[in-house]
Amino acid sequence: MGRGEANGSEAGRVSGQKRITGADAQGPPGAPHGPGRSTPPGPVDEDAGTPPGPVDEDAGTPPGPVDEDAGTPPGPVDEDAGTPPGPVDEDAGTPPGPVDEDAGTPPGPVDEDAGGGDGRPGRADPGPGTADGTPGPGSAGRAPAPVGGTPVRLPGGPAVHTPGPPGSPGPDADVPGADGYAEARLLLLTGKEQPGPPRRSALAGLTDRWLAALFAAACRATRVHGAALVAVGGYGRSELSPRSDLDLLLLHDGSADPRALATLADRIWYPVWDLGLSLDHSVRTPAEARRTAGGDLRAHLGLLDARPVAGDLAQVAGLRTAVLADWRDQAQRRLPELHDLCRERAERQGELRFLLEPDLKEARGGLRDTTALRAVAASWLADAPREGLAEARRTLLDTRDALHLTTGRATDRLALQEQDQVAAELGLLDGDALLRQVYEAARTVAYATDVTWREVHRVLRARSARPRLRAVLGGRRSDPGRVPLADGVVEQDGEAVLARTARPDRDPVLPLRAAAAAAQAGLPLSRHAVRRLADAAPPLPVPWPAEARQEFVILLGAGAPAVAVWEALEAGGLIDRLLPDWERVRCRPQRNAVHTWTVDRHLVETAVRAAALARRVDRPDLLLTAALLHDIGKGWPGDHCAVGGTIARDMAVRIGFDADDAAVVTTLVRHHLLLIETATRRDLDDPQTVRAVADAVGSRRALELLHVLTEADALATGPAAWSSWRASLVAELVRRVGAHLAGDADRTEDIDQRKHGNEHGHGHGIGSGNEDESQDETGSGDRGGPAAEYERLAAEALRTGGPVLSLSTPGTAAQEPPGSSEAPEPVGVELLIVVPERPGVLPAAAGVLALHRLTVRSAELSVVVPEDAAALPWSVLVLNWRVAAAYGSLPQAARLRADLVRALDGTLDIPARLAEREAARPRRRGAAPAPPRVTVDPAASRDATVIEVRAQDAPGLLHRIGQALETAGVRVRSAHVSTLGAHAVDAFYVTGADGLRLPEDTARELADRLERTLG
Repeated sequence: MGRGEANGSEAGRVSGQKRITGADAQGPPGAPHGPGRSTPPGPVDEDAGTPPGPVDEDAGTPPGPVDEDAGTPPGPVDEDAGTPPGPVDEDAGTPPGPVDEDAGTPPGPVDEDAGGGDGRPGRADPGPGTADGTPGPGSAGRAPAPVGGTPVRLPGGPAVHTPGPPGSPGPDADVPGADGYAEARLLLLTGKEQPGPPRRSALAGLTDRWLAALFAAACRATRVHGAALVAVGGYGRSELSPRSDLDLLLLHDGSADPRALATLADRIWYPVWDLGLSLDHSVRTPAEARRTAGGDLRAHLGLLDARPVAGDLAQVAGLRTAVLADWRDQAQRRLPELHDLCRERAERQGELRFLLEPDLKEARGGLRDTTALRAVAASWLADAPREGLAEARRTLLDTRDALHLTTGRATDRLALQEQDQVAAELGLLDGDALLRQVYEAARTVAYATDVTWREVHRVLRARSARPRLRAVLGGRRSDPGRVPLADGVVEQDGEAVLARTARPDRDPVLPLRAAAAAAQAGLPLSRHAVRRLADAAPPLPVPWPAEARQEFVILLGAGAPAVAVWEALEAGGLIDRLLPDWERVRCRPQRNAVHTWTVDRHLVETAVRAAALARRVDRPDLLLTAALLHDIGKGWPGDHCAVGGTIARDMAVRIGFDADDAAVVTTLVRHHLLLIETATRRDLDDPQTVRAVADAVGSRRALELLHVLTEADALATGPAAWSSWRASLVAELVRRVGAHLAGDADRTEDIDQRKHGNEHGHGHGIGSGNEDESQDETGSGDRGGPAAEYERLAAEALRTGGPVLSLSTPGTAAQEPPGSSEAPEPVGVELLIVVPERPGVLPAAAGVLALHRLTVRSAELSVVVPEDAAALPWSVLVLNWRVAAAYGSLPQAARLRADLVRALDGTLDIPARLAEREAARPRRRGAAPAPPRVTVDPAASRDATVIEVRAQDAPGLLHRIGQALETAGVRVRSAHVSTLGAHAVDAFYVTGADGLRLPEDTARELADRLERTLG
């Protein structure tokens, strides 16, 4: 039985169908476009021709037209490698086959490691390829047979000969250049002088010449006219890797005899198989190709990249023009389908830069995504960021070339055992250097993908809304809304962008402020904003100013939305400017299978986890900073804990923490593995175990921070790194070490230490000293200003019977004498409010500040009794605030005083005004904050009950706390308010109406009620 009989019909030979079964084998004889593989998808050559320009984000207009006759239309490829069957061609009697860009293998399960099948109907596997990527020799009984029985000698193997199919050329037929092509291919692939794009292009050119000779000889023999041989996929882009398959379309005008067309196809397909090359193929007329593309997204993507190899060039040009026009006309329907394919593939394959054995093609951030970006560009709706994208794609292609050469297989998976060999082929040090280079490329592609799809959906939303807007507005143009987020930052079209009045060249803090605002709102940071900030913003002074440190902590504390914002800053090169040591951990692989992420992403994920646990500590700013830096030493040789401690100390000082806080960060980083290793490897009943941990940690505050950092680190590592058993062991160790530290250190010293952290005026910690100490600080400490100013304001308040305000401006604040060189600059400007003591002062003052959009960075409230109590029997309340405008300029002190007077006499309904504003605020997509935590510290003061509140900072939060305390009928004797990033850490010293401490049950009930109110 001949090979044609094995196929069941000549249609099988024409289409090159790889397996025919059932009804598919019953097509009419001579059908020229049977169930072969439809045009395989393939991306556009980024270097060939001019791709469409970027979309003007503000204008919303697509880039200008491409000259389709110039021969360089954009042509993306298949986004996803799946192979759905194409639509049935009723005239042909057999359905067109599936599209596959790079498979070259028959439908059904294929062993990638076996070297690939021959892809022919009724033909045996040609056998594995050689290590250099050239076709491998077939064994006796499995060797690929040449067309017409003509012997072909493959490199490294004997000549083989088998009979051809009926009607095929005889043994004396000329098969042009088979030996010469194989030898030239082998020489090209084993040469070292032109790796990368030159070698891929040269291999495609060599293959073009060979196939063109085959096509010309076949056309002469069969006398078929009006046909063309078309390359698509990677071959269409002239980018052939050593083991890439050939994606070919035999295009014809329908005038040829079906049998002659079948013979023409055989004369082209079989020599390719005979050399052991994988082949994807189809035979179609232009109308059939367009019809198939209309029903099959992958086929449409593949046809966008058609390139003529030989034959009727006008026919190919006409098909390309028509297919590209169809793609643009159908973009509103096709692009959402393409995005769905991208997401499904990403969920199935994972993210390339976090995989130890990544798939260079299918994983998110791989070659498939680069081809999808080309498809989007061809639609003229949006364009991908160009920064680094071409180089990233080249890196992935070069790595795949080296993988093919070292393995001799058509595989895209970078297996562990092959990474060192591939690295050597690329001239890299080792497998870690290789993975880091690949991860960098994948990160660039993934970010470009996110930005591009965001822009696509923005344009599609605008287009779908345009007809409705015209109907509503009667033809008038609408201005897109811009909602303020922070000073110089607004929301527009679902992104955080720079305000029109922003001056990044004069505002070095703007990059961090924009990032923090975007993360807090759960919005992506616009690529154009990042690019402008990278180009114009000056570097931050070292140490950073207080506002920069505050915005940095807000960014880290924003939770999951901070990840995308951090990635945007990295893409713009801003992270390296802020933290120079970050470059050494970027995209650094972690060979431990327990780890889910690369080192840099693990650090960010640890900060995300720590943000969710921040209510358990009184210094969330130190916790978040240590979480971000705890593995920073992995970029250097030696013990990463010890090295990291040194780096973390320097970086903490750079960020603007004082020496004491930097020492705490250093301790946390140096000992971030101490608790988990001790709890799981040592005897907790041994007193020496507890003493060793206590000596290393040094203080109860550091122990509390280290406990939370340990849990956050483990949770960010992976599911196998943390369990209830480990958590219980660590908690027991912390309990024992805490008891040891409490026995060795006097309680009041610990309290004083906590108060000392608050005296510097930079929003750190809780002022937890006793009431008398707080009053002394307010009268003469640095935070309260000169004693003479207090006396003047108190006298004025007692004389007028109303509030007296003093608001310093940034200019006057700068003229104040500087404090200790160790103390960081205070956050915000100082606002002093002095008023005769009366109920409701705290909620009224806090509400007025919220109405004027002033953010409270820190505050102290205390009761001052005049020295001459007999002459002046009234006491006064002194509120010392550090405030900053959320955006815009500071209000005038006179306006603040007028509103405070109205709030105190009841004519200004603050709760109603705040509720109206909250109702008008747009709903954000930010991460849900952790619930508030309200506790009672019974040992913090002898004269008052201390209520500690830890909650997410929000407009009006302090007003709500003050209202709840007033409603409970307690008297606030003093308060210490701190805003650390996005976390409010407040302490209120309260008494009953009789001036005494609250009973324990009453205090606990008050704390529970306040927690419910804030929740």
